[in-house]
Amino acid sequence: MSSGGAADGGRIDRTSALPYYHQLKQLLVGEIARRGLQPGDLLPGDNALCETYDVSRTVVRQALTELEFEGVIERVKGKGTYVARPKTAEGLVQSLTGLFEDVAARGAHLRSEVRTLKVVPADSQVAADLQLAPDAPVVLLERLRFVEGQPWVLTVTHLPYDLAPGLEHEDLTDRSLYAVLEQTYGVRLARGRRSVEAMVGRPPLTGALGIAVGAPVLVLRSLSVDAGGRPVESFVAYHRGDRSRFEVDLVREPSLASRPSMIVTETGVTSG
Repeated sequence: MSSGGAADGGRIDRTSALPYYHQLKQLLVGEIARRGLQPGDLLPGDNALCETYDVSRTVVRQALTELEFEGVIERVKGKGTYVARPKTAEGLVQSLTGLFEDVAARGAHLRSEVRTLKVVPADSQVAADLQLAPDAPVVLLERLRFVEGQPWVLTVTHLPYDLAPGLEHEDLTDRSLYAVLEQTYGVRLARGRRSVEAMVGRPPLTGALGIAVGAPVLVLRSLSVDAGGRPVESFVAYHRGDRSRFEVDLVREPSLASRPSMIVTETGVTSG
């Protein structure tokens, strides 16, 4: 038997220094790969896993809890444990990238169904975000984004019209908005601020994303500015909670050590 890691032959190595639950995680991941299981395939129940691997129910529960957190499995109350559908990752910190670039960097393809692309007067919130006069013309872009053919996120974007006149005539089905802004209009985003919060999905959003009413939705809000500090883009993106994972790189800077990274509000916790 191996002296480090889970034992060979699909059994727990009782002589290993690794905790049983960690070994069980490795065994289960290996079993999923060995059997060629696909997303949605049913896995053995807790009792069966206890008997198969000769471990306690506590070990099984801890292993499954961590695998669920890592996005390997999905547990449905009253139904069982299933191989999870892979979640699409999006980076939040360190680089200001768009969804198209983020998904492409991970080897997947993002396609957009452009639902709205037109010039409209800015409402009070959009005008405040983009530092425009009320009713100033802005480009409204609403897109339903698909990853590998599956609906993933609905985004609603606003940009000042004078920043990119003619943008409303561009085809953004299979193109990055940021690339179009840079290459066609000479607009380069320099920095931005993003926040994430959770909400319960309601119609018509749930219908667009193909999820049940009440399912979790992750809401990403963003405001980006150019090198001169002018706001050039604001958006709200509604991500399917069962298909999304946000990755955050953290850097501790002494001069910013006193700045809170989380803000507690009456309705929950938001990033700060």
